[in-house]
Amino acid sequence: MAYENILSASQNGITTITVNRPSKLNALNKATIKELHDAFETANDDNSTKVIIITGSGEKAFVAGADISEFANFNVDNGGKLAAKGQELLFDFVENLSTPVIAAVNGFALGGGLELAMAAHFRVASDNAKMGLPEVSLGVIPGYGGTQRLPQLVGKGRAMELIMTAGMIDANTAKDYGLVNHVVSQEELIPLAEKIASKIMRNSSVAISKAIKAVNANYKDGVNGFETEIEEFGNCFGTEDFKEGTTAFLEKRKAEFPGK
Repeated sequence: MAYENILSASQNGITTITVNRPSKLNALNKATIKELHDAFETANDDNSTKVIIITGSGEKAFVAGADISEFANFNVDNGGKLAAKGQELLFDFVENLSTPVIAAVNGFALGGGLELAMAAHFRVASDNAKMGLPEVSLGVIPGYGGTQRLPQLVGKGRAMELIMTAGMIDANTAKDYGLVNHVVSQEELIPLAEKIASKIMRNSSVAISKAIKAVNANYKDGVNGFETEIEEFGNCFGTEDFKEGTTAFLEKRKAEFPGK
């Protein structure tokens, strides 16, 4: 599929999706959000893709925010619809994908950019990365899940401070806060993400998808995460991956998971 605002390439079980609007510091507009949805959906439906990496083009920005020019003249109704559509199409969609998503944050991740990174299953960052939710400086609040996911990741107090000050934190502070898992140089970032992806790919993709569902359940209102875990644990016993994994263990050999 041809894209105008992103790049998507697959190799050795990894699909790397790159936001490619360097002149706009990879800012998100409606067209880019739609293309990202399509690329994530295509990768998730591709049985050969075991891990997805999302990053930004160039060395300055992962995604420096949303394209403000698109919504500066919106009214109340338009604003609500913008947030609802964006969450459905991209941010909630990414969080609930059955394929693991790693955000490789290679520079500024602000506003919608940080919200996209937080929708991924976990994050790694380059040492030049800067992260923040500056929306209140524009008279608005984060609308793509930022007020919900940031407290989950860093705690309520730190999230409140970051949101209310509209400030930025550097990569090492983000690591101290638990917002990112690892910090490396720009040159090492994608190789690190690929190294982690290769470790993930050694395991059962079916079990991983069920683990994602169980972990996410703990953060959904009205859903009992423990019950979801019990259900998905039981479902694993009906998979070919479970039969292969346990048989390989008993036979003292490396498992060759069929992904079924």
